[in-house]
Amino acid sequence: MPGFELFGDTERKHLNDVVDNGVLMRYGFEGMRKGHWKARELEAALCQKMQTKHAQLVSSGTAALSVALSSAGVGAGDEVIMPAFTFVASFESVMAVGAVPVLVDIDDTLTLDPVAVEKAVTARTKVVMPVHMCGSSAQLKELKAICDKHGLLLLEDACQAIGATYEGKPLGSYGDLGCFSFDYVKTITCGEGGAVITNNDQYAQNADHYSDHGHDHVGKDRGAEQHPFLGYNFRISELHAAVGLAQLSRLDEFLGIQKRNYTILREALNTVPGITFRRVPEGAEENYSFLSFFLPDESSARKAHKALGEAGVDGCFYWYDNNWHYVRQWQHLKELKSPGKLPQEISTGMPDYQNRDFSVSDAVMGRTISVLIKLGWTDEEVNDRAERMTGAIRGAIK
Repeated sequence: MPGFELFGDTERKHLNDVVDNGVLMRYGFEGMRKGHWKARELEAALCQKMQTKHAQLVSSGTAALSVALSSAGVGAGDEVIMPAFTFVASFESVMAVGAVPVLVDIDDTLTLDPVAVEKAVTARTKVVMPVHMCGSSAQLKELKAICDKHGLLLLEDACQAIGATYEGKPLGSYGDLGCFSFDYVKTITCGEGGAVITNNDQYAQNADHYSDHGHDHVGKDRGAEQHPFLGYNFRISELHAAVGLAQLSRLDEFLGIQKRNYTILREALNTVPGITFRRVPEGAEENYSFLSFFLPDESSARKAHKALGEAGVDGCFYWYDNNWHYVRQWQHLKELKSPGKLPQEISTGMPDYQNRDFSVSDAVMGRTISVLIKLGWTDEEVNDRAERMTGAIRGAIK
């Protein structure tokens, strides 16, 4: 991670196909394309790779989540249960459709705690949205049981976890819908892009229409297409899809490199007293894009993180203080700051996050460090990194 580290001839070939025919838009202009439909090809490849019937490409992972929610009928005033540890896009996408993000605690998987989810269900709850943070699965079996019990949708935010699996199924394919991000720093990238996958025919048709102004895409005359319902512009371009098509063909290659580098670092850190590792649910396999581990307490985690930086080990994240990924720093959400007036369902229905108790999550996040696993490291570099990491942490927490 990220895929841009290994851009090469495959990416250039697909991009040149688009540049040569000059059609950058995914719809229309059939006579000019010379048979190239990169978005369609990438959607078909995603269906095969993710073992699902349908895939809809969109402009970002954030767009994918909003499109998925709307396509499944989620809207104003509905509640979506999600974790307190995620990227801000997760709650932004919920609010974009007028729904209310209900943040709950995580556990040592760094994902949703099923016990906290069960307690958060109300009559307004419509969706449970696990976020497979840092490349590893939430406890999907337990979460699906809660959804089945209460008649809720299970929407997987797999934006950070493409290639990871749960009970042999690709993450994103286990729930009713799954979403991916292909932004510039993901394991595979389009530069900008995202996708919704599902086995539900109606959700898929809704996503197809909703992401393109409500166009029904019937026939070959775009100007004559009907608009069964309102939509927005969440389209991906052919240039972005071309890069993604190349990168998806290399996913297994990338995962193999990540696993090798991850394993070297983990085996080294396993020799350091006091370090434990994030729990991967039974039956799950990570995509190895991050190595996440715990120190005994917040103080030792802070010391270790500082020591890693001083030792020149980049790509180490102490999420507890991070502006973008943990509720502790989301003041804009807590105060509902927006340049425009928010829907009443949000302004009156949002929980009081200024005073909500997230001490359970704090106890986890305050001890957590995650290390980005890069694709471009040489063997010498990854082994040198392992040595510097273990030395820095030993020195910090002795």
